This record gives sequence, C-alpha cells and structure tokens, in this order.
Amino acid sequence: MAEENKTQVMEFVLMGLTDLPGLQVPLFLVFLVIYLTTMVGNLGLVALIWKDTHLHNPMYLFLGSLAFADACTSSSVTPRMLVNFLSKNHAISLSDCLAQLYIFGSSATTECFLLVVMAYDRYVAICNPLLYPVMMSNNLCTQFIGVSYFIGFLHSAIHVGLLFRLTFCRSNEIHCFYCEIIQLFKISCTDPTVNTLLVLVFSAFVQVFTFTTVMVSYTRVLFAILKKKSEKGRSRAFSTCSAHLLSVSLFYGTLFFMYVRPGSGYTEDHDKIYSLFYTIIIPLLNPFIYSLRNKEVIGALRRIMKK
Repeated sequence: MAEENKTQVMEFVLMGLTDLPGLQVPLFLVFLVIYLTTMVGNLGLVALIWKDTHLHNPMYLFLGSLAFADACTSSSVTPRMLVNFLSKNHAISLSDCLAQLYIFGSSATTECFLLVVMAYDRYVAICNPLLYPVMMSNNLCTQFIGVSYFIGFLHSAIHVGLLFRLTFCRSNEIHCFYCEIIQLFKISCTDPTVNTLLVLVFSAFVQVFTFTTVMVSYTRVLFAILKKKSEKGRSRAFSTCSAHLLSVSLFYGTLFFMYVRPGSGYTEDHDKIYSLFYTIIIPLLNPFIYSLRNKEVIGALRRIMKK
C-alpha cells in the first residue's frame, strides 16, 4: 500500500556531464562542433556512396549503412545535450526518455551486426575472390542490412517494452547526459532485477556473438593475406582491413566496459566517460577512419568536387 501511495514520476532530470556553470558554454561550443562534424562526416559519406557509381558495391553499401547508424546514434543524444548546456531546465518527459533510449539502443545493436557483415564481406573478398560476385550480390547485401536493422529494432523494443513494468517514484534525477537504461534501473521503485538480468544477458550475447564472428572472419583473412605472394597484394589487403579493425576495437572495447563488467570499483564519472566515448566520439571518428586512407572514397570525393 505504501508503494501505491507514492507519486509516480513522469518526468526526469538529466544531470548532464557537469553542474559547473562556467563550463556550460565552452562545452556547448565543443560538442556543437563535434556534432556538426559528425553529421557532415557520416551523412556526407552516405551521400557520396549514393552519388558515385564507382562506390556501388557491397563494401560501400555496408559502410553507408554504418555511417547512417552512427548519425542516428549521435542524433539521439547530442541535440538534447546541447540544449541542456544552455538551459536551466534539464527535464525530459518519460515518453521522450523512452524514445531516446529506443533510437539509441536500435542504432547500437544495428551497428554490432553491420560490423559482422562487413567482416564477412572482407572475408569473402580476400579468401574467395572468384566467388565474391556470387556470394555477395547486391540483393544479398540488402538482405543483410535489412536483417541487421530489424534485429536492432527488435532488441531495443524488448528492453524499452520491459521498462513499462517499472515505476519511478524514488527520484527523478538521471546521473547521465542522456536516458541510459542502467541509470533508469537505479531510480526504479519496482525491483529491476529481471530487467537488469535481461540487459546483461542480451548485451553479453550480442556483443560476444558479433565480436567472436568478426574475430573469426579476420583471423581467416589474416592467414589468407600472409599466404599471398605479392607484397602489393598483402599491403592492399591489410590497408582495406585495418580501418575496420580499428573501428571494431573502439566500438567493442567501449561496449564491454559499459555493459559487461563488474559493478564495483567504477564511479558515475567513469560511466559518463564510457557513454560519452561511445555515443559521441565513435560516431565522430568512424567516417574519418574509413575514408582518410581509402583511395576509392577520396577519388569519388574529387570527382564530385570537379563537377
């Protein structure tokens, strides 16, 4: 009866990165530049791949889809954070909070599976080059992308749907700059054990499964590269795969620290740093990781600029 008499919270307050007044405007300017650069980098890469026919192949189809997922990840978090830097009202409604969580979760899970199909694409291209046009047809690639997004939407829908079994009346303060699901569990009046367990199990399964698949693919790619007799062939293959491996390392390293780690020994500041790196920094870096050393992307950009 006591729990029933408590007022249910329908609005939360995002505590943000810091409460120091002197840092709000400088942080706004920094993250505004980061967000604009992220959007130009990712959406520009999507537009470039769509516009240039030389990039109409499986590898760049996957890369464009990854860039779009990164743009969604950043857009689900950064705009509200920018507003909160300049506003004294950091409130977010329950519906907006759940919507933000859903978009962020969908994009994150989709990215996990896109990295898998990108690794498989490189495996087929290097280990079975003669069968590549058959094994990686545009139709099959479209199906891979569709399945990746579907799993992302479904996975996020499960966790957001389960949040409706919780009530929030203990506090309305979320000690993060966005609606992070673990933070919601901390302020729930209902026992969140089931939710927490499912997040841990699902996150661990998705991350371990996709990471293992990526590593198996690249292990086989590595052996295939080492067997190549041509030094030029080895160099080109390593160059093609190095960007993907760097992106995979940043992505999964941060994810494992965020969701598959012991709870003790970590502060809220640690959590904010991991969240910041994953939600904002990685989407900023990815388009440049994949583009700066990619001769085909640079060539396509030059052709567009000459027109």
